[in-house]
Amino acid sequence: MHRQDFPILKDGLIYLDSGATSLKPQCVIDKITEYYRDYSANAHRGDYDLSLKVDYEYENARDEIKDFINARYREEIVFTSGSTDSLNMIATGFFRQYLEEGDEIVITKSEHASNVMPWFRLAKEIGCKIVYIPLDDNYYVTIENVKRVINENTKLIALAEITNVVGDIRPIKEITKLAHDNNAFVVVDGAQSVPHLKTNVVDSDIDFLAFSGHKMCGPTGIGVLYGKKELLDKLIPTNLGGGMNESFDDEDNVYLKQLPHRLEAGTPNIAGAIGLGQAIKYLKSIGLENIHKHEVSLRKYLVDNLIKIPHIDIINVESDSGIVAFNVDGIFSQDVAYYLNKYHICVRAGNHCAKVLKSATNVANTLRVSLYFYNTKEEIDLLVKLLSDKNKILREML
Repeated sequence: MHRQDFPILKDGLIYLDSGATSLKPQCVIDKITEYYRDYSANAHRGDYDLSLKVDYEYENARDEIKDFINARYREEIVFTSGSTDSLNMIATGFFRQYLEEGDEIVITKSEHASNVMPWFRLAKEIGCKIVYIPLDDNYYVTIENVKRVINENTKLIALAEITNVVGDIRPIKEITKLAHDNNAFVVVDGAQSVPHLKTNVVDSDIDFLAFSGHKMCGPTGIGVLYGKKELLDKLIPTNLGGGMNESFDDEDNVYLKQLPHRLEAGTPNIAGAIGLGQAIKYLKSIGLENIHKHEVSLRKYLVDNLIKIPHIDIINVESDSGIVAFNVDGIFSQDVAYYLNKYHICVRAGNHCAKVLKSATNVANTLRVSLYFYNTKEEIDLLVKLLSDKNKILREML
């Protein structure tokens, strides 16, 4: 599916690690090159044609993102360096001012480190309590289990819409309604969901959203912080400097720009933003519904074949995303990954930045296949064939 758009695939590479970072289509590569070759000036700094061209392309990318997630206002889209940066800005710039001692922050044990560590730090600094939503037998989050932990002390629920190991899709809209009915905010880590599912921040009514460009066919080093305008207006900038101020005569006379620019200090990642805008146009041309349908079909095909192999233990047999986590009995996950690499197959091995999850699954490390629309059944066939012979793995893994 659209494999011809990805020059890196021309030499037989089998790339099954899109949950870490996706491949880049030629149109995105060309758009980034165009910026560096044809109009490589700064953004919002010059009064000449070249700089005005940059302004147009940069802000056009912001508009593309706004429409892609169905935000109401351009001002609700802030460029960051990635999901991690966005989540830290939300935690430090907004919730550090809002939370008080004894307040409860609700997360799960299957969250990525970027949606755990900022809340750990806040809890320690302020005296808040971290509360975990219990996971069901499939390691899913259910509304019933959210109801079990939410109370008058709950001030924030921070969840990934799709987790990066289990791959479960959370009922974010229902969770948000429950949270708001109990006067709590909702922060969504969309790193694994925005590239794969249609996102509608107005319909879900979430308060904040973070996602990364590099997981959705865009460049590395660019991300997005979405927040409702009235909330972003209260977010204190975590970085100060050029581009985000109107004037500063002395320490008592500092005036900041309006949203979103006051949250984008310094020279931005212009090529990254423009490249992300192009990536979004590309994904829209394919259709998020088509992407998700292909991933789910391919995942079922993979699981149906892996489950027949007696020495394969699948952690998340049931999932509606393109993520499959598994192990080969008695063989360290990294060793299996090295073995597959000999056949130009790229998979992830380790704890996948979800170190708290092991207390729920009792499994510290796994192999992870994360599929995208450019993967095929033929690639899955070769993967399954190579995994089916345990003795071959043992002979060749080092």
